[in-house]
Amino acid sequence: MEPFRFHKAIEVSPGQTYDVLSWGRGASAVGAFMILHSDSAAAKYTTTTGDLDGTIADVYNADMDTDGNAEILIQARAMDTVKYAKIYAYEFNNNNANKLDFPKLTSSQRKGYRGDDNFYIKDGLLIREFPIYDRNDSLAKPTGAKRQIQYGLRNNDFTVKQLSKDSVDEKDDKPVAQTVKQAEPEKKTVTKKSTKKKRTEAKKKRRRRRV
Repeated sequence: MEPFRFHKAIEVSPGQTYDVLSWGRGASAVGAFMILHSDSAAAKYTTTTGDLDGTIADVYNADMDTDGNAEILIQARAMDTVKYAKIYAYEFNNNNANKLDFPKLTSSQRKGYRGDDNFYIKDGLLIREFPIYDRNDSLAKPTGAKRQIQYGLRNNDFTVKQLSKDSVDEKDDKPVAQTVKQAEPEKKTVTKKSTKKKRTEAKKKRRRRRV
């Protein structure tokens, strides 16, 4: 119902629920989000808000640093020609929300990037996948390869590890076709019959002269 556009409830434990909503009127490309934390056991309710660029695609819950504090990750998707992703991350310690700075893609990670990100949680870590294009402009074509990046958390800072090889490295790692020169067959000396016949006749003539 307007002005709300998105809602997802995440229950991390009994009595601990996070309701994530987005809202706004007018242009759908801009708006705001809020995270409603309900601690029904302690009868405490807190609200965390922020400006939103794009629309919310999904929300994820994790404990990437295994400290027992829930992390809420909001994935937003831009509405322009390049559907790039933006992550709004918070770690909740009891009723306190700590905003985390999600790292941007490096220049090498952005090579061939045209959005269409896919995020998911695996073994408590955030995994990011997106298709690789042969260029970065609107005429780009997908290469068929994907880039995969893993995000963790340490001391409230994100750790980044690229799981897949870069598209350039993949090409370099292809086996190079080596040309193996085969040994040339040994040449056999073929004596023609006509040559043999001439030599035989010459020997006979020599014998007759001696006689």
